[in-house]
Amino acid sequence: MKWTEKADEAVKKVPFFVRKKVRERVEKEASEAGKNIVTIAEVKATQKRYLSGMASEIKGYQLDTCFGSGGCPNRAYGGDELFKRIEALLKEENLLSFLKKNFKGDLKFHHEFRITFSDCPNACSQPQIKDIGIIGAVLPVITDEKCSLCEACVSSCAERALSIDKAKEVPVINSELCLKCGKCVTACPTGTIASGKNGFRVLLGGKLGRHPRLARELGCILSDDEVFEIIKACISLYKKKSTVGKRFAEILNDEDFKGIEGRFSRLPF
Repeated sequence: MKWTEKADEAVKKVPFFVRKKVRERVEKEASEAGKNIVTIAEVKATQKRYLSGMASEIKGYQLDTCFGSGGCPNRAYGGDELFKRIEALLKEENLLSFLKKNFKGDLKFHHEFRITFSDCPNACSQPQIKDIGIIGAVLPVITDEKCSLCEACVSSCAERALSIDKAKEVPVINSELCLKCGKCVTACPTGTIASGKNGFRVLLGGKLGRHPRLARELGCILSDDEVFEIIKACISLYKKKSTVGKRFAEILNDEDFKGIEGRFSRLPF
């Protein structure tokens, strides 16, 4: 749909992480009204309806993903089934009732408990600033298969975490730089680099707002079941400690984080 210059400029002022959703909403409402051009009037009309109807759209949680099933070209490890399990859990936990009980005033979207999936370390769904961020991961390992010294793995790694020890004729992985994206595993033609473990990296306690905070990462790659249990533990902690609309990041202290990490981080990188 065509946009006028003023309408386009207005939407560019919206925070980038929700801009796509805003554009889609404006176009949908304009189309339903029989318009084929979006003007500033359509933008303002959508904004007015959005603000007045915000309370009715709040469900107590947000569960997002980058591109959806099979949509990420850089997918390291997919979580389609886990996503469905988590969504069912969030509905069962009835976080909206919890928020209404513990927060006096009008609820806003920023009060909701936020979980997001990213299929790869590109992190398009911004797991670093959510209550719980989940990133698909592949732990590369060196096998006994002879290396051809082709350096395909080196070329595939954006982090420069790989090099070739030509004297020993083996690739070397710098674990401090490696983001567990699995690109080197796919690129290696000889099987010298293989997947040692597939699963998820998990980050806890991120937020934006007046006092932004990056989420902290648990030091392991976790299975579907382990991630699910972590989310259950985090929701339980949130319900126990959150008052007056406090975000998970505000109630997750060092002791809580270490407790979760100690319970679930049994397989370090």
